[in-house]
Amino acid sequence: MTATDFLDRRHDEKEPGPATWGWRGRVRRWSGGLVKPQMGPREQAYEKDRAQIQKDFDGPRSIAFVNPKGGAAKTTSVLATGYTFGTVRGGGVVAWDNNETRGTLGIRGSRSRHRNTTRELLAELGRFGDVHQSRIGDLGAFVRSQGDAHFDVLASDERPDVTGVIHAKDFLEVHALLERFYRVILVDTGNNMRAENWLAAADAADLLVVTSTVREDTGYSGLWMLDALQDAGYANLKYRTITVLSDPSEKVDPKLAADLVAVYEQRTRGVYRVPYDPALVSGSEVPYGRLSAATQRSWLRACAGMAAAL
Repeated sequence: MTATDFLDRRHDEKEPGPATWGWRGRVRRWSGGLVKPQMGPREQAYEKDRAQIQKDFDGPRSIAFVNPKGGAAKTTSVLATGYTFGTVRGGGVVAWDNNETRGTLGIRGSRSRHRNTTRELLAELGRFGDVHQSRIGDLGAFVRSQGDAHFDVLASDERPDVTGVIHAKDFLEVHALLERFYRVILVDTGNNMRAENWLAAADAADLLVVTSTVREDTGYSGLWMLDALQDAGYANLKYRTITVLSDPSEKVDPKLAADLVAVYEQRTRGVYRVPYDPALVSGSEVPYGRLSAATQRSWLRACAGMAAAL
């Protein structure tokens, strides 16, 4: 179904998180290991998703989060994915704001004592030219550690007085550097899919994640983008794309949600619903530790889907 078809037409169960399963370990301890309760279906699914995320890759993997409409939850999706991959895999993850001009990943992520961004890294790429002498620690002057979330953020330029954009060559040089030091690269993209760095990110990505809220405009925008990529000759587009649908409020139109799930299931290899979380609505720094159990479980499931596709 195309974007136009969708316009013409006009569930996720909430599971308890692992914190609710602590009784199993207590029973084992209290019985001295004599009683070993078996895992139930939900606990088995949880462990399976974690194992999927922790699987080994035979090289670095890049995931680009895409939707040409603003407000489609790209940045929060990148941060939630960074938190999930980072904590479950134990690090080796970077989230990169590949915005054409100025993005908000650096604002939504944890702050750092330095204000360096992709722009400063590009100016200092010569420091990393010798692969035998450059170290991941040297990137600490440019990326921002997310602490207990176990991933780093490379922000886009945040100064209003800076002109110029990031070109395809710039993207490829930074991407090649990040591939040397990180196993998983999460790319937050801008809203101009004709921009050189947007197209470079789409070309370099091992997986595209279409983000959308349960709204007709963001849903249509994602479908329009898939139509455009398909017309541009992107091969195996369905196989290398998944969808994350985020609830923008506590109550969403169930008919619209069902329609979006159905149409994106036709266009991508999997659709994952993420519930509304009040911890994310302020637009400021994402409080990873205050995300609800339902939110964390939903992102675990979505990230397992990403890992399976890589």
